[in-house]
Amino acid sequence: MADAIYNPPSKAPTAERTRQPKNRPADLPQGQQKIRRRNRTIASCLSCRQRKLKCDKQVPCGNCQRFQRDCLYIAPALDTAAQQKLAEIKDRLGDLEETLERDVARRAAATSGSDRSSVIPKIEAEDDDYEGLSADDDQDPEPSPLGMFDQVYDNDADDGLMDLGIQLGKLRMSDRVGGLVRPKMSDELNAKLRSANHKSQNLYCQRHGYSDPTVPWQPGALSQDDFLSPGPDFIVPSSNLFFPDPITTYFLPPRHVADRLVTQYLNAVHPVARLIHQPSFERQYTTFWGNIGNGTITPAPIQAILFAAMFSAAVSLPDDSAASFSEMPKHSLVDRLREMTEFMLSRANLLRTTKIDTMQAFIIYMLPLCRTEISRAHSALVGTAIRLAQCMGLHRDGTTFGLNAVDTHVRRLIWYQICFLDVRTCEATGPRPQIRKEEYDTKLPLNVNDTDLMLASPPTDDLPYWTDMTLSKLKFECYELIRQLWVDMQRMDQKKLSLTSVLNRIKRFRATTEAKYSPLVQGNTPKQILAKQMYRASSNRALVVILQRYAVGTNYPMPERLRNLLIEACMGTVEAGVAMETRPELATWSWYRGAILQYHAAVLLVFEVYARPDMPEAARIWSSLDYIFETPSQSSMTDKAEGIIITLRDRLEKYHSVRKLRATADVESQSSPGPSTSSQLNTPVTAPHITRSAQTFTTPTMVYSQLPHGEQGPASDASGSHTGVNRDSSADPGMEAVANMDWNEWDKYFAPNAELGTIGAMGDFSLGNFNPHQAYFSLPRADGHQR
Repeated sequence: MADAIYNPPSKAPTAERTRQPKNRPADLPQGQQKIRRRNRTIASCLSCRQRKLKCDKQVPCGNCQRFQRDCLYIAPALDTAAQQKLAEIKDRLGDLEETLERDVARRAAATSGSDRSSVIPKIEAEDDDYEGLSADDDQDPEPSPLGMFDQVYDNDADDGLMDLGIQLGKLRMSDRVGGLVRPKMSDELNAKLRSANHKSQNLYCQRHGYSDPTVPWQPGALSQDDFLSPGPDFIVPSSNLFFPDPITTYFLPPRHVADRLVTQYLNAVHPVARLIHQPSFERQYTTFWGNIGNGTITPAPIQAILFAAMFSAAVSLPDDSAASFSEMPKHSLVDRLREMTEFMLSRANLLRTTKIDTMQAFIIYMLPLCRTEISRAHSALVGTAIRLAQCMGLHRDGTTFGLNAVDTHVRRLIWYQICFLDVRTCEATGPRPQIRKEEYDTKLPLNVNDTDLMLASPPTDDLPYWTDMTLSKLKFECYELIRQLWVDMQRMDQKKLSLTSVLNRIKRFRATTEAKYSPLVQGNTPKQILAKQMYRASSNRALVVILQRYAVGTNYPMPERLRNLLIEACMGTVEAGVAMETRPELATWSWYRGAILQYHAAVLLVFEVYARPDMPEAARIWSSLDYIFETPSQSSMTDKAEGIIITLRDRLEKYHSVRKLRATADVESQSSPGPSTSSQLNTPVTAPHITRSAQTFTTPTMVYSQLPHGEQGPASDASGSHTGVNRDSSADPGMEAVANMDWNEWDKYFAPNAELGTIGAMGDFSLGNFNPHQAYFSLPRADGHQR
């Protein structure tokens, strides 16, 4: 499969392509035929050919002698490979002309102008990232209108509720699901239910539901809003960061407690949230205690770094271990160290600082805050960090200014951790990443050990083996891909980029990354295992970010091969997350799982196993879902899936009724009452046996439940269960474009006969059979078995 993905065969010559012409869309004239190019050898001289004169093919020819012209002949015929390349170029030109004609015809037929539909499909300057684009790149399935980048609230929304969303098991879901705002998420969940039955008899609903969803929300009523309250991972910053309290008590833990916290930081925090040069940090720590002994004051930026490190270490401690050496419960230790970190940052003049140490301390402080539960307060602080970093020139590489190796390395670490926080807070609170790749030239940190940077001649290139930096650099590269995907989604909506091209980008990234890092992670040390799982989660999540928009909430069925790719990516994502939390050798870093991924992909898997409980992968999927949603073991798979959907629906209805999140006018206007008929993640369509004629499809009914809050639908029963309402299947005509995906181009990157469970299959890695063109890392499954 890997060879089929990354060694695509060259396109057939023109003659072969004309024997199998692509089906034309209905909006082109029926009599128009694809241009046939014969590529005949040219024997006439250039002058006669330009004037359409009969050339006697002499040197010089008779016409040129008579009129005293220069008689020039073109070069001999090209070889076979060059002719084929020329034929491809000519076909591309013809395809581009055809695309422009189709776009003009579509705009002329439109009754009302739309900015989005009138944009001429074009390929921007990044075409070198996407070889082999087809003329049908604008013929992609339209994303669901239910997923948006931006959110709007009613003016009477209750701001007293934390904007963290709802909690169900280990899933935290807010206004944004998978990074996109879904104001009708509760209705989408309701649409998946087959009938309004047995909520009161469902064991999962009995354990996780609440008695009366119609009772208004009251802050502090624990019987009602446990799932709305912040969880144990939530740490809210205080105003002391900018406006310090003058009576703040200086809290310095005893030396043995501080030593234990610094050791915890270097073991549990530094590998996954690297921001320091360890030898320099240890030297600062020793100097700090030496200054205390002789009565010297350590500069505030250095104190801020040390307190931020101890604060991060306290956050990473297991719940029951803090009291064993500090005589304080964990939450008290975390709060005291957080207050001291904020106090020292304010003493270091955070808002007007030009010192790298102060910015370093600020980001060390921010990393443990921005994990599973993120509010807009965290997002605002990250925005502040971005502007401060840009004002300090961190977006410019240190080599530009002739800085030494250690300073350049630390600046790069700070910048790319800020880039990571930018993506993480964007996914949680939106709307898009603030940092664009064309706005900075800071290079990724080198794959070197911290001690290598202190040599007389420090390395200037990556080292070809595992180093202190390998894990963090792999994470940075994955998140730079996800950052670019946010830009690509916007370009896709503007018809400037195709879905196939974006998937091509992801596949290229995976091939390049795996060829680069597979030799480095072939061992079985805990950090190397963590690197494999972190990469597996991030690379699969890149596919989920793109494909989730086409899976739920559309009028058109998702092609089977796309659906298989999405489900496999969801399984890889959640399995990697479960592995990071449950594998004993990774327990030291399990506290940081929420920063790497959330379990939003698990909702798509619930839809899938509910619609197809007998699918071969059901047992594998439920091994992760049982852990994420904390399901009762005695319930059947169908009952568990139904209970999860009902509970999520009820909790989101309660949350949305308080937050007053608004949908767009188009979504609101397209809802109308009717019976529920849909219970699947859009009914799959087999590809590539899809014609371009929209008449060959039967559009499934899209289901909603968009009744005003407080009103009861006609199909609701006393148990609180709901049935959906029907949406007009003729809406969203853009989904007809799914028939026009370029499946020939698709076959280059995705195997035509791939079955669910074999896409991106990962086995044990061994250097002996390593293939640089292999599609994936050799990664273990979450349950320890090999795939």
